[in-house]
Amino acid sequence: MEKTVHTFPPESGHETGHGHETHGAHEHHGPGFWGTYIFSPDHKVIGLQYGLSSLVFLLFGFFLMLLMRWQISKPGVPVPLLGPLLEKVLGSAAPHGALSPDLYNSFGAMHGTIMVFLAIVPLAFVAFSNFVLPLQIGAPDMAYPRVNMASYQAFVLGGVTMLTSFFIPGGAAQAGWTSYSPLASLVPTDGQVFWLIGMVFIITSGLLSAVNFIATVIQLRAPGMTWMRLPFFVWAQFVTSFLLLLAFPPLEAAAVMQLMDKLAHTSFFLPTGLAVGGAYAHVSGGGSPLLWQHLFWFLGHPEVYVLILPAMGIVCEIIAANTRKPIWGYKSLVYSVLAIGFLSFIVWAHHMYLTGMGTKVAWFFQATTMIISIPSVIILTCFFISLWGSSIRFNTPMLFSLAFLPMFGIGGLTGLPLGFNISDVHLHDTYYIIAHFHYVVAPGTIFALFAGIYYWFPKMTGRLMNEFWGRVHFWGSLIFMNVVFMPMFAQGMAGMLRRMADGGANYSAAVNHKAGADVIGGLSNNIMEMHTWILWGACVLGVAQIPFIINFFWSIKHGKKVDDNPWQATTLEWQAPSPPPHTNFAEAPHVYRGPYEYSVPGHDTDFTPQNEPPK
Repeated sequence: MEKTVHTFPPESGHETGHGHETHGAHEHHGPGFWGTYIFSPDHKVIGLQYGLSSLVFLLFGFFLMLLMRWQISKPGVPVPLLGPLLEKVLGSAAPHGALSPDLYNSFGAMHGTIMVFLAIVPLAFVAFSNFVLPLQIGAPDMAYPRVNMASYQAFVLGGVTMLTSFFIPGGAAQAGWTSYSPLASLVPTDGQVFWLIGMVFIITSGLLSAVNFIATVIQLRAPGMTWMRLPFFVWAQFVTSFLLLLAFPPLEAAAVMQLMDKLAHTSFFLPTGLAVGGAYAHVSGGGSPLLWQHLFWFLGHPEVYVLILPAMGIVCEIIAANTRKPIWGYKSLVYSVLAIGFLSFIVWAHHMYLTGMGTKVAWFFQATTMIISIPSVIILTCFFISLWGSSIRFNTPMLFSLAFLPMFGIGGLTGLPLGFNISDVHLHDTYYIIAHFHYVVAPGTIFALFAGIYYWFPKMTGRLMNEFWGRVHFWGSLIFMNVVFMPMFAQGMAGMLRRMADGGANYSAAVNHKAGADVIGGLSNNIMEMHTWILWGACVLGVAQIPFIINFFWSIKHGKKVDDNPWQATTLEWQAPSPPPHTNFAEAPHVYRGPYEYSVPGHDTDFTPQNEPPK
């Protein structure tokens, strides 16, 4: 029996069973533009496709936020410059160029959906995992390259479906990014149908990616790459894959059931006796609106860690490379991320304290919510201790990584009052919630994503992004990110509710005082005026992203050329050529040591690559 020998990289040649003379008559052509950049199964190309697409969605979601902040700050006033275009494209939903309450609801629902499911999760999880993870474990590609390609195609279909809903009669979804029933089934727009179909595509895309990443890490690690030699970034993405694999199917099933409620008049989530507009709704009844909330938040809270774990993995790699010392407590980091993965599945109902759950059930979810904060604190503590006594290189990736630590800390600490039902009753659905969540996601996760882009850009292109404009981007983003979100804590504690198209003007003491009414619990002038500060802070924050956009595209062709390892890092991706060829490595790497061997006594340099044989 003939022995099969696998070479690395695979040898080019003819398949067995075909004569050379047959192939010699045909001229071989490359895959061409479409095969190279559009329908490529190469994990690096797919990672770049996800990355660029996610950044476009991120920009669009930010644009929706600016329009919403204008409406909140100046209710009923036409949007400057873009008002006539909005009225022309969206018709009566934007009368005279101003946002109607229905359009505000659509923008709010789509802003949350786009930012979470089409921008940050695909960028943090799928884009970075696709490009970096196979390189870090020494693999030639993903375990299932064509499944990987199908994942991106499903993602694009989901995104296009979502965006198409803006242009149908009635407009896009209006039931919030959580799509709560019965509102989602009764809102008078087919945009909700498009939202649900888009979610099915997006969830399918995420599941395909999750399965692929798990199989790749388990099966395709290079020789010598034991579990405790994996970079922390790989551990973070590995656990994130399991979170999506286990939490996404319930939401996909729920989306199909809600779609049936909308189209086939079933009542999975519609209760008996439902009244709409003073009359009983024509539904069969017997469903449970709370069932939707349970299925949504069973994904929704693991989703928070789908957002944050990849960010922690990115920050860990950058801190190690720029402190020139091993990460403190590597095993503690690994065990903590595994603990977060387990605990994230038993905390979801802290989003549902106002549904009338019993005190015993509430006590359980309060306890698990407090417990899950412990491994998060351990991870941050390991990062802070790693900084102690080190010679820090303050480049742009490191600046964003350092800013991530206190920003995520603020988001985490302000979440603790929301974990107790006694305080959550007062803070639920206020601006406090918006501030808390956005501190985790915006100056938290997004800062880590910017750090990752600046850090791995040389590996993608062989060139560095401009350092000066990177610093301009960093300081503008850090200052005005806080200008936007910090005031919301005060607004929320003052009682300002979210999802109000006028920003609470009808409830404010400032407005009602002019009418001669004395409103109990009204919002003060100072609280209302914060809307204006937030609006202009958001505008300047948008301007601060222009240097990044120009720097990114300019550096692709004109950035400073660098060698394969410009950061002098130890992990395997920096031992591959920049940019990596199709099979990543010239020869199969062999791993001899852990991922963070910096400043080893007696070594010629202050870094020892994982694939360097022992002397």
